[in-house]
Amino acid sequence: MGGLSIWHWLIVLAIVALVFGTKRLRNIGEDVGAAIKSFRKGMQDGDADGQPQLKADPPPAAQTTAGERKPDHVE
Repeated sequence: MGGLSIWHWLIVLAIVALVFGTKRLRNIGEDVGAAIKSFRKGMQDGDADGQPQLKADPPPAAQTTAGERKPDHVE
């Protein structure tokens, strides 16, 4: 398997710049950079809180449907 030299990468970069334009490529780069920064911040915020708090579902006996009434007393 052959590798790509620096000249191959420069030719590919030139073709991509011609196809998409430099302004669109700059916008894509900014968007990707902002997404990575947001992801890293979210990961740091999650680590700072300790372990994530998971909310447990209520027990099945406490769940009722919309038209169902709970009994007033249990025998």
